[in-house]
Amino acid sequence: MKIILKTLYYIFFGALILVALVVAVSAFPAKGNIQIKVVESGSMEPKIKTGSVVLIKPEAKYAVGEIITFDSDFKDERGAKVPITHRVIEVKTENNLVTYLTKGDANEESDGQIILARKVIGKVLFDVPYVGYAIDTAKKPYGFFALILIPALILIGEQTQNIWREVKKMRAVKKDEEIV
Repeated sequence: MKIILKTLYYIFFGALILVALVVAVSAFPAKGNIQIKVVESGSMEPKIKTGSVVLIKPEAKYAVGEIITFDSDFKDERGAKVPITHRVIEVKTENNLVTYLTKGDANEESDGQIILARKVIGKVLFDVPYVGYAIDTAKKPYGFFALILIPALILIGEQTQNIWREVKKMRAVKKDEEIV
């Protein structure tokens, strides 16, 4: 039982460290303009699930079939623009102006709007399912608080147990000395 609890303990702390690292990396620009974004809709399922984290890297050109993330006019509840991650279904070049037509894998129709090359953030290199839920939670005040409070409480509990064990040992030694 102790082995299972210790394993769960290390898995939990490993997950917390991973989430903290991803949150930190997503907050600061990375080398090569690599960005981390959280997918907030199911338009790319089953390829990219809702709540996935995608790693995005800018490229000079994008081809049909590649999955890209681009700036959109959609806004979230805070009024911030929400980027969209969809598959390129058509590339056009007119008067040296490159545009893309995109579509979510789960959508019946294309997006209907032409995406200018300057609005493309980058190509999706890979995705990690469900990690985005933890990152999104960690970016909110209660999530960040939990990210700090839960490990702190666990450490305090562990140290309290260690202190209690030492006190018991000291009492036992003192009792033995009194007997002798």
